[in-house]
Amino acid sequence: MTEIMIPAWVDGRLTQREKLEVHQLGLRHRAISVFLMDDDRVLLQRRAHHKYHTPGLWANTCCTHPNWGEDSASCATRRLREELGIRNVSLEFRDTVEYRADVGNGLIEHEVVDIFVGDVRTDLPMDLNPEEVAETRWVCLDELATDTRKRPERYTPWLRIYLAEFGQKIFKATA
Repeated sequence: MTEIMIPAWVDGRLTQREKLEVHQLGLRHRAISVFLMDDDRVLLQRRAHHKYHTPGLWANTCCTHPNWGEDSASCATRRLREELGIRNVSLEFRDTVEYRADVGNGLIEHEVVDIFVGDVRTDLPMDLNPEEVAETRWVCLDELATDTRKRPERYTPWLRIYLAEFGQKIFKATA
């Protein structure tokens, strides 16, 4: 894995740190998450099977860490393009949430996440990046919330946390 630097807090100060180190130490760091919606349906992605954590699990539309100096909205737009080939989508900032989760292999996500939601149609053109995404699917939000409780092993820890703890903030309705 190439060295990628991300914004993380060390001793109360935001600094650049190597991404893998941040996850190994469980350092608090910046992130974005995007949910694309068509009415009550949300676009999910299945993470590529060779990802260094949570491979092959279903996650929200996309997520990542901003580059140093990159604002969250630009990062969200960039990541939609890089992961899913999605362009020209208007995103609405919903909230900033914080969570901490074990993501396996001794890695911890401790993220301060800016959440963005976009209203789109299910026939939205996509060009999946196989380095990032194995597949996508649209699912009704209520069905997703139920399935994450019944079969949590299929979903990333952060998606389960978003639905269980932050559904009202993200979707403006209880998930």
